[in-house]
Amino acid sequence: MHLKSTLELSMILDSERFNQLLNRVYSKSEYGDNDKFVDQTLVSKGILVTYHNKQYKKKVRLDVNLNLILDGDAPDESNADKLIRKLDKRISDYFGTTCTLDDFNLSKMNLTTDIDVRSRANVANYIQVLKRIGRVKGFSLSRDDELGDDIGFFLNGNTNGLAFRIYDLESHLKEQLDGADSRRKRLKEMISKSAGLLRAEVQLVKSAAIRALTPELITSDQISDLCGKGRKVFLDVFRWVVPFGHFYKKDKALEIIRKEVTDMKLKYRMLRLVALVPEKKSLLLAQKALSYRRIDKVMEEFRNVEVSPVTISKRHDIKMLDNLFKYM
Repeated sequence: MHLKSTLELSMILDSERFNQLLNRVYSKSEYGDNDKFVDQTLVSKGILVTYHNKQYKKKVRLDVNLNLILDGDAPDESNADKLIRKLDKRISDYFGTTCTLDDFNLSKMNLTTDIDVRSRANVANYIQVLKRIGRVKGFSLSRDDELGDDIGFFLNGNTNGLAFRIYDLESHLKEQLDGADSRRKRLKEMISKSAGLLRAEVQLVKSAAIRALTPELITSDQISDLCGKGRKVFLDVFRWVVPFGHFYKKDKALEIIRKEVTDMKLKYRMLRLVALVPEKKSLLLAQKALSYRRIDKVMEEFRNVEVSPVTISKRHDIKMLDNLFKYM
């Protein structure tokens, strides 16, 4: 699994200092409106700088592509020190002696991977089945105005500061073609390589998520620590949302459970849960309706027999989809 990592760094400034920084680059800004100016000077080096010039809040934001900082490598524990050195140098070179990496706050982080499920048809099939998961403990269903509900399955954390996205990458890129000018050629190249890819994202969208995942308080230390934990964080959230196991029609899933599970009480609860998911239109609500406090034991047995409790709709014209973890 090749993990792509981006993060958002932000710094709140008083008007005087903000204007000093903005005046250095205003003439080079690619575009802007009354309260936002974007400088793409460092985009090829992995950093997009945005100046938010609102009346009561002056903010400089850096959107950082960590893989680009590392020349295409995925950030992890082995290259975290190198990443911090390169990122700090690029920030210091851009702002002169006025700002360093640790002057910024780590406000967001995105962990992304592309899952090759081999065909456009499989992408559509997986999304249709994943939507049947519905609500998940700690998360609520959400909308994504940029992506559109029809191309993916989206969740926002209730209080944990996390978000989960899985969607059809090819369809998303095709939608971006409308209105694209200078990026049109590049987008077409990306589209040609994206057929059969599901893009999965785990997003740390609030400082609460960052505080929960790292004890570090200094920005450079937070980034270094989270780079070392990135793969684990991604997989922990992915496993929490997506049940481990192959997806079957309900009758086939019930047949496998009856055959493979020997504990009669556990077997009954598993059979009941499979029946409840389509009825309740949510894995979480089905688990609650089961009224069994050791639901973790039930889910563990689903993993053992490699059957997902979320089944393929009887109206869906496929019989089985491989466990998504097989592709990861």
